[in-house]
Parts: sequence; C-alpha cells; structure tokens
Amino acid sequence: MKKIHEIKEISFTDSTMKIIIDGKEYEYDLAQISPRLAFASQSDQQNYDISPSGYGIHWPSIDEDLSIDGLLGITHKPPRRRKKLIHK
Repeated sequence: MKKIHEIKEISFTDSTMKIIIDGKEYEYDLAQISPRLAFASQSDQQNYDISPSGYGIHWPSIDEDLSIDGLLGITHKPPRRRKKLIHK
C-alpha cells in the first residue's frame, strides 16, 4: 500500500494538537479542528489509530476522524467526466 502521508508524534496540550506530518511539525487549535477532541479526556485523545496509508487519524472512543489532507488544507478536484460518444 502506498503511503500518502507519514504521520509521527501526535501530542496534545490543553488546547492544541501537535503532529509531525511528512517531516514537518504542525500545531492546531483543537477547538477549531475538532470540538470532540477539545473536550475529550487525555486518555481518549491518546487513543488513536493512524490509517496504514497515512490518509487520516481515527479516535475510536469518541468516534472522531480527521483527514491529513484536510488538516493541511489540501483539496482534490473530482475526476473529469468523460463525455459519452454517441455512435450512429
């Protein structure tokens, strides 16, 4: 499976989440990215699973998911639709 992102070292303070993505450190305000994480206990915050491809992070005890592309502000365009050829 191809890795989309390499995710390492997720840590929390009272109001922020720090995460290393693809070798760069990012810090996010929990209230802005996830009210569920902001109000979760420390043990719930530390109970996460990183997808094998590095696509996202899941917190099972609070049923929360964050996509790494979303955190980084990466958007993807939908694939172009091919026009159907009409044969006569």
